[in-house]
Amino acid sequence: MSTLAEIQERIVNCVCCPRLVAHRQHVADRKVRRFLSESYWGKPVPSFGDPLARLLIIGLAPAAHGANRTGRAFTGDRSGDWLYEALHRFGFADQPVSSHRQDGLTLHDCFITQVIHCAPPGNSPDRQEITNCRPYFLNELRLLNNVQVVIPLGRLAFDAYLHAYQQIGNILPTPRPRFEHGKPTRLQTGHAFLPSYHPSQQNTQTKRLTRTMFHEVFATARKLLDENFRKGLGPTDRPRDCSTAPQRGAQSRNRGSRTRPSER
Repeated sequence: MSTLAEIQERIVNCVCCPRLVAHRQHVADRKVRRFLSESYWGKPVPSFGDPLARLLIIGLAPAAHGANRTGRAFTGDRSGDWLYEALHRFGFADQPVSSHRQDGLTLHDCFITQVIHCAPPGNSPDRQEITNCRPYFLNELRLLNNVQVVIPLGRLAFDAYLHAYQQIGNILPTPRPRFEHGKPTRLQTGHAFLPSYHPSQQNTQTKRLTRTMFHEVFATARKLLDENFRKGLGPTDRPRDCSTAPQRGAQSRNRGSRTRPSER
């Protein structure tokens, strides 16, 4: 089994999806006027965070002029501004702003991954691209054995996790969980599955997602983790759904679906 660091290295060097490779490189070469002076990352964006994290956050994909520019998930765009502010407020990040992969930000008890790791045209990966990227996600789940709370940001991340959850040998509850913002579901393995609308500008500007609604999701996550800790389910002793122990390596600082855009 690879380590989390080895998985991230393979992600960064991945060229499995020709359309995504061409798009991310085109964006990095052409840039936009406000970032003309910057050197774009222009590669797949790795996951990052605490290898012993109890909180797992799942996004959809890097933004063309956000993470595809900065090299860190949810960094350099408005979605990231919302996310890191919330993570800092509830004790999962040491600073409220993420501006670049080398800005020193550290996540505490939290790991961030994405359904795909390359910026897709129109922010819409196709079904085969999601399939191509899934092995990275599955391997991360097998290594992140301390996870107790999972927050998928948007419907595509919600569906991707449930699919992966089954692929690593778990059974979904009946009826299958439905996407409802802020409503936790307890899965068979003990995970609390806590979906949120994605903090995209489309959602935040239309008030489909307000800052209060978003913060309530992380307040719930913090409450659930604190309750687990009081019950004796600390960072390394929750019931495991996989046999592989987490790696204690250095923390990284480093059209298929018809889902409505507002739920991505």
